[in-house]
Amino acid sequence: MFVAITRQVSAALAACELTHLERVPIDVDRARAQHRAYEQTLIAAGAMVHQLDADAAMPDGVFVEDTAIVLRELAIVARPGAESRRGETAAVEQALAAFRPITRIEAPGTIDGGDVLVAGRRVFVGLSTRTNDAALAQMRRILAPHGYTVCAAEVGGCLHLKSAVTALDECTLLIDPSLVNPSVFTGFACVEVDPSDASAANALRLPDRVIVAAAFPRTAARIEARGYRVARVEVDELAKAEGAVTCCSLIVDGTGQAREEGPAGRAGEGG
Repeated sequence: MFVAITRQVSAALAACELTHLERVPIDVDRARAQHRAYEQTLIAAGAMVHQLDADAAMPDGVFVEDTAIVLRELAIVARPGAESRRGETAAVEQALAAFRPITRIEAPGTIDGGDVLVAGRRVFVGLSTRTNDAALAQMRRILAPHGYTVCAAEVGGCLHLKSAVTALDECTLLIDPSLVNPSVFTGFACVEVDPSDASAANALRLPDRVIVAAAFPRTAARIEARGYRVARVEVDELAKAEGAVTCCSLIVDGTGQAREEGPAGRAGEGG
């Protein structure tokens, strides 16, 4: 059993922040249906989903991953790079405080959780349009006493580091080498996405399976060929808002330890 924190899809989703995609119409009802199916996939994997309310003033609120970084020892409340998203953190901090000691990234640091990849005792921080050097320095200060090594990774051509690379387990990464330099990740086994699957490097690791977007069957097959159990979810409507499978949740395991990525209030619901 583990906890997954999620937030409902806002009626204002179409007014989301966009950095790399052109704005196109978003079917909010379809996005909500996909999000519900995503939460059900988490529940099927053993999650207690703790769902936060949507807010019309927070179009990007469904992408709860960006508001915090959850580790075994603590949770770090982010200071999102887009000023419009900073109001999202209060409710997430309140939810996480039940499970972890809390610390925060302070100004002038900015960081999105989507730029933070945790794999074992190594933490990779993507330097992007949303995450800066000041936040990287704070991450190093916060995590050094807990035995983590924090490494910088340059991000280009995509929104977040986890658009380019995610963890399949503590020793294995799923990576798109066209978006991030694989040499940054020395010591890890790397599974490359299928070249025909643009944006396929974002996968959500759970205790006994990996969630991938249904739009990337060839990459899913590569993951399965490595012995992982794969669950496929439809997220194409959420993807129009630059969202992906890790973006829609924060994962906290039931023993007071966090896993690397993930969603939170249905039993399978709480909240």
